[in-house]
Amino acid sequence: MQTIAPLWLWIVFVGIVLVSLFIDFVVLKKQGAHEIGVKEALNWSIIWIALSFVFNGLFWWAVKDTTGSVEMANTKSLEFLTGYLIEKSLAVDNIFVFLLVFTYFAVPPTFQKRVLMIGIVGAIVLRTVMILVGGWLLAQFHWILYVFGAFLILTGIKMWLAAGQEPSLDDNPALKLLRKLLPVSKDYDGEKFWTVQNGKKIATPLFMVICLVALTDVIFAVDSIPAIFAITSDPFIVLTSNVFAILGLRAMYFLLAAVANKFHLLNYGLAVILVFIGTKMCLIDLYKIPVAVSLGVVVGILALTMVLSVRTAKPEAK
Repeated sequence: MQTIAPLWLWIVFVGIVLVSLFIDFVVLKKQGAHEIGVKEALNWSIIWIALSFVFNGLFWWAVKDTTGSVEMANTKSLEFLTGYLIEKSLAVDNIFVFLLVFTYFAVPPTFQKRVLMIGIVGAIVLRTVMILVGGWLLAQFHWILYVFGAFLILTGIKMWLAAGQEPSLDDNPALKLLRKLLPVSKDYDGEKFWTVQNGKKIATPLFMVICLVALTDVIFAVDSIPAIFAITSDPFIVLTSNVFAILGLRAMYFLLAAVANKFHLLNYGLAVILVFIGTKMCLIDLYKIPVAVSLGVVVGILALTMVLSVRTAKPEAK
């Protein structure tokens, strides 16, 4: 697996991730358990998005300095931007699942922050492993691209058919298995994952939530990682665009949770995006769709879906 990014930029990226996690786990921990309001979520979302664009600017400069080519720098930074936008878009569907899980288990808003923070760390580790494995497979077996492409097309069709249906966790096999394996308390014990009842250590509902959030991360990674490989095979771009999208996931959750009912058609748009990306992958040896075109299609679909959602929303949802 070859990358155009110099070693020092890898070090900068790792440093940014570690500092970001330090802020989440150490600095924000001092705030204690509290409900994240829309204003706070919006401010943090702006910070994460701005940080991603700053990093992309640094990436552009690094590529230009390494290759001496402005055209190459433009192409690679555009690949990062497209990958970032795709991962950010697909994260919306992930957020809706989080919202379903939190609602089903009646997780107090003050406890949701910790669950998402732990989920973000798990997602970063998981994606790093999957990206490295996926990159190695693509380097060894080119035909895997067609498998990824077909998988994304089928996933997009399935998402389209499921859009608009009321989701439920009642028949979730993972949840049923967890309940059979672990005794679970009826009530929460603060932010603890384990509690003691009748002298016996048992799981709290918050532990069940963490397990389902982790499962959702796995499913999300299986969908999103092939999508970014349709844009670029550079492991640095694949990894950094994924991680920067994940770092802003917690803030984006609290932001979208407040306005989720206004974008009821968004899953249809995400389904179309997945089908488009899958098709792009399957056609890569016949015709390589330019990155700028891919970016335009993704932005256009998202914008159209959001506008239609707002215009067709029920009066109480506006």
